[in-house]
Amino acid sequence: MKIVIVVAGSSGHLSGVTRHAANLARCLLSRGGVTAIHVVAAECQWDALDSALPHNDARLHLHEISMGSNAISRNLWYYNHLPAIVRRLKADIVHFAYPAPVNRRALGCPAVVTLHDLYPYDIPSNFGFPKVFFNRLILQQCLRAADKITCVSETTFRRLAFYAPRLAVRRAVTIYNCVDPGPAAAATSPIPAWFGQPFLLCVAQHRRNKNIVLALQVFRRLLLEKEINPASLLVVIGIEGPETENIHRSIRELNLERQVVFLRGISDAELEWCYKNCELLLAPSLIEGFGLPIVEAMFHHCRVVCSDIPAFREVGGSYCHYVALEPSAEEAFVRATREALATLRFRTPTIDRYSSDRIAKQYFELYRELCHLGATVETIGHRGLARSLEGSGS
Repeated sequence: MKIVIVVAGSSGHLSGVTRHAANLARCLLSRGGVTAIHVVAAECQWDALDSALPHNDARLHLHEISMGSNAISRNLWYYNHLPAIVRRLKADIVHFAYPAPVNRRALGCPAVVTLHDLYPYDIPSNFGFPKVFFNRLILQQCLRAADKITCVSETTFRRLAFYAPRLAVRRAVTIYNCVDPGPAAAATSPIPAWFGQPFLLCVAQHRRNKNIVLALQVFRRLLLEKEINPASLLVVIGIEGPETENIHRSIRELNLERQVVFLRGISDAELEWCYKNCELLLAPSLIEGFGLPIVEAMFHHCRVVCSDIPAFREVGGSYCHYVALEPSAEEAFVRATREALATLRFRTPTIDRYSSDRIAKQYFELYRELCHLGATVETIGHRGLARSLEGSGS
């Protein structure tokens, strides 16, 4: 079976989506029935993906494409140019690592899309107006055209079922993100001028749902109330986004310029170092589709203090210290952090369901079923799907 994984996008740094694509490729290589995996990425993503993908298997191929620098050109590339690449590679399956325009008739093989979340509907402020409406249209078109939708969690599946119940029942399944132990931790710290001071870790893109401003407020309270070492740092790992300006403004207002460190584009080994050496992971998200940092932290037996939201409960189980976001979220996070820091770091997490063997088996069986059935796509009109996604889920 020849599989094309398409992750082409605008960010040159590793994100949840690119990590998903790399982990998917890695786990599928464990299946003997896979004869070739072609990962298609944009020029700016080459270095990040090249460092994240294995180099010891001749079946894996990384393809670099040019797709333009703006959203319109990128989406047109998916619709107009990707099908020719898929046909040239003689793919049996094409897997979209995130929702993008799908020209199903031109692809010549079944199309699978990973659905990470329903943010265009659940948290429009992540995108801003009117951009969010464009994102909704792309999401609608992709879900309508794909043969199968793989939701990264039951939480995401339920959100899809709320907005489009018919689509969820007929085309969606839940397959968790593949998360395995990463490479050996880097020998040196990626934190500039680090001299051994303790630090809290927050792994999050600068988007509204990540609630980084609350993390800053909690960190300041911990310092003021002397719950943590006065030299402690808050290390935020993630790419810039719509919330970047607001985050930096909050840092100035809270007088935290010297104690908040931003990292982006670090290697997997450097990320491993951060998980291994942090005091705890702080994750105050408003909403999530999965919660990759939670699972990665569990692999490293990190303490985790996170918001009490469905996705985190689903992936974290009894491992994490959960905090209700309302009311008095700041006070509750301070209290939970204090309690977490008083516990032993090493706890035993439940992580088997994210193993590469299990995820690879689920995906391979899904692909094989689609190829066997010929992937006859139902016809769901664009207007019908739009109404379904815009409605209440009834």
